[in-house]
Amino acid sequence: MGIIVLKAEQLNLPEEIAKKLKGRKVEISDEGGRIVITPIDNPVQRTRGMFKGGNFSTEKLMEQKRLDKELS
Repeated sequence: MGIIVLKAEQLNLPEEIAKKLKGRKVEISDEGGRIVITPIDNPVQRTRGMFKGGNFSTEKLMEQKRLDKELS
């Protein structure tokens, strides 16, 4: 059986589980008579905002690249 990808809102799940999965995509697979629902992580979404409020900026990156180029 193949893998089916659905949004959690498309499934009729108990309220407690549905709240945990809200807005996430899930993978449903048949593993030897068991139906397994696994949340699918989006790596881009997971890392979004990780540098917010930090000391890193695009301007600093471009300045560093310019300096590296001058030294080469």
